[in-house]
Amino acid sequence: MIKDMVPEDIVGDYRQAMLDLYGIGPRRILYTEMETPYPDGRLIVSRTDPEGRITHCNQSFVDMSGYAKEELIGVPHSILKHPDIPPTVYKDLWDTLKRGDKWQGFIKNLRKDGGYYWVKATVLPNIRNGKVIGYTSVRRKASHKKIKECIGQYPSLF
Repeated sequence: MIKDMVPEDIVGDYRQAMLDLYGIGPRRILYTEMETPYPDGRLIVSRTDPEGRITHCNQSFVDMSGYAKEELIGVPHSILKHPDIPPTVYKDLWDTLKRGDKWQGFIKNLRKDGGYYWVKATVLPNIRNGKVIGYTSVRRKASHKKIKECIGQYPSLF
């Protein structure tokens, strides 16, 4: 279960919001305007079960999210959901995956400390014997141009 965020974990001034997380329900999040730059040459890799709960994550995922690995395994990937990303983006992601297709897009992820980081995400269904057994997500550094486009476009999608 994902717990509400707590002020003790947040760095700097923050705002709060309630997000309705897919399959989980409401979660109070605390977020700041502090960006953690995505490091060059690193890939964030994670795998989930069919319900989106994290089953594996690499050290880059741990480092960028600000969570300990033990805090990530077994919780929904939506622990990283940032309020600036419109629900339509996540709906498109899940609709695409449920068709058995690869999804690519740009996501602003929420860190444990309330900050954020942008990624270019590629998510694939893991299919064995014709059945989806989970998903693999690989994230890389997003270009400044694409981030700027998303910042301009995403508010109109709410």
